[in-house]
Amino acid sequence: MKQNKASLKSIASYLPDKVLSNFDLEKIVETSNEWILRRTGIEERRIANDNENTSDLGTKAAIKAIQRANLTPQDIDAIIVATLSPDYFTMPSTACKIASNLGLNNVTAFDISAACSGFIYLLELAKSLVESGAKNNVLIIGAEKISSIIDYTDRSICVLFGDGAGAGVVSLDDNFPIIDIHTASDGNFGDLLMTQRSQKSNICLPLSMQMKGNEVFKVAVNTLSNDVINILAKNSIKNEEIDLFIPHQANLRIIKAVQEKLNFNDKQCVLTVHKYGNTSAASIPMAMNDAYEDGRLKQGSLVLLDAFGGGFTWGSALLKFGGKNNK
Repeated sequence: MKQNKASLKSIASYLPDKVLSNFDLEKIVETSNEWILRRTGIEERRIANDNENTSDLGTKAAIKAIQRANLTPQDIDAIIVATLSPDYFTMPSTACKIASNLGLNNVTAFDISAACSGFIYLLELAKSLVESGAKNNVLIIGAEKISSIIDYTDRSICVLFGDGAGAGVVSLDDNFPIIDIHTASDGNFGDLLMTQRSQKSNICLPLSMQMKGNEVFKVAVNTLSNDVINILAKNSIKNEEIDLFIPHQANLRIIKAVQEKLNFNDKQCVLTVHKYGNTSAASIPMAMNDAYEDGRLKQGSLVLLDAFGGGFTWGSALLKFGGKNNK
């Protein structure tokens, strides 16, 4: 019996209006445009307004993703959000807030925490829900207001991150399947990238995000490269067959190191880190949307996604994009 396949039927993003450039950061913290560019490849990032929550960013991306899938909000029967900067500490979930914003009061809605690998984790969950028959149209959203949890006196951290959201809809479509997804984690590396807990109250203090950058770089490059090698080999796909390689946009040096190890050319590789910075779970769908809106990502494009994040978590996905061509 033929198994029906899940497909990513649309992609969309939302960018806050405010731009924070490296030159702006020079006025806030002891750093320089030259240093940031050399170490990260980032030129600027978007910053949400004080009255914009993560759920607001996610809602705006979601509305566009639903429209591009030729659906209405009432067609959505599950909403899953990946974020490390939720509106509230534990509840209500950001997904519940987005459901309310969309006028939906009877859908499955929950958040996951997988840091920068969040969107690939979402794809795996949505694929399982749709192919099992449990759900028909799953809205997946990576949304971040990281500016709300960053210490702008810590120059090693504040130059890296930005705000934004990306969303897509997963539904059945055998013609453009999500071919394969791999996700994994290793908590033994958790202390290399984390938000520290208060010694007094056991409450997570968001302004204590900590990262050991050199160690993260080494593990990330090797892990990302090996994961891609394995998923391509498992599915008998050669590097040159990939139309678009869309990695998590954390650091240009990491992306270029992985690209070189995997022998992808510049035409295949999608880069947005220079203009958005690291937007964690929103990074991959935001990059996908850029490729979609400039015509590189088309219906039927063979796409490889690859991400690595705090936890450590990581994942890769192979899919044929199911969205209709952008007009």
